[in-house]
Amino acid sequence: MKKTCCAFIAVLMCTSLAFAGRRDGMIQIKGSDTMVNLSQSWAEEFMKKHPEAVIAVTGGGSGTGISALINGTCDIAQASRSMSEKEIGLARKNGHDPREFEVAIDALTVVVHPSNPISKLTIDQLADIYAGKIKNWKEVGGNDKEIVVLSRERNSGTHVYFLEQVLRRGNPKGPEEYAAGVLMMPSSQAIADEVSSNPDAVGYFGLGYLTGKEKGVAVARDSSGEYVLPAIDTASSGKYPIARALLIYTDGEPKGTVKDILAFVLSDEGQAIVKDLDFVPLPKKTEGGRQ
Repeated sequence: MKKTCCAFIAVLMCTSLAFAGRRDGMIQIKGSDTMVNLSQSWAEEFMKKHPEAVIAVTGGGSGTGISALINGTCDIAQASRSMSEKEIGLARKNGHDPREFEVAIDALTVVVHPSNPISKLTIDQLADIYAGKIKNWKEVGGNDKEIVVLSRERNSGTHVYFLEQVLRRGNPKGPEEYAAGVLMMPSSQAIADEVSSNPDAVGYFGLGYLTGKEKGVAVARDSSGEYVLPAIDTASSGKYPIARALLIYTDGEPKGTVKDILAFVLSDEGQAIVKDLDFVPLPKKTEGGRQ
């Protein structure tokens, strides 16, 4: 099972390529940190089959990728949230036409330190923890310790998804916000590192980042519902309550190498990479492949 220990190296290598400026034939993929290892793996396998292709993959968050697409500085934006109407309008004002493609599914995983006795939480409890209403683990059946609450930073699609689906209970326009004391972390790996070393911390990230150094928490829609652990099968079946689509955006209908990359991503081989990195492959819609 592949994990994310090499994420920093992959991002650093590709960031240096990006800073060198766009070269003829180079495809720039930018955006979601959740997807960066997945996109890197797709790019590596694609370049083995197409040695003439040069692909640079960088993270920075969904907002970074979407901004790059709006400004015309990337070929593919990777995002763990959909573009807003305002963002689409800005892109069109700049002469770009965003097209959205679902490429995988992710179980957004709530994690605590392995020594933490807490193994399950409801959506309401998570919302109250992140809104600052619940501040001590004893309030949810844990130790008498202050909760250290970790979130992705605001530029992250994962941050936005958690805000809308957990704190706001599925109402994107709700008034709820993260508490002032929530620590905004620059990456999913930063959350993983902090949770693995802090017995009092709680955080969230994509399932692909989960290792034995953190403990995934079972989540229920409400106190009377079933507590479900994040996993490929529970996300695919819809049982896990905070699963989400992973997306890529192109400028207009994909053409040339970008079209070939998308075809590879949606192929059986591309979707096998999705599963290998602990994301959920798309269901097959036709006998001939995915749409």
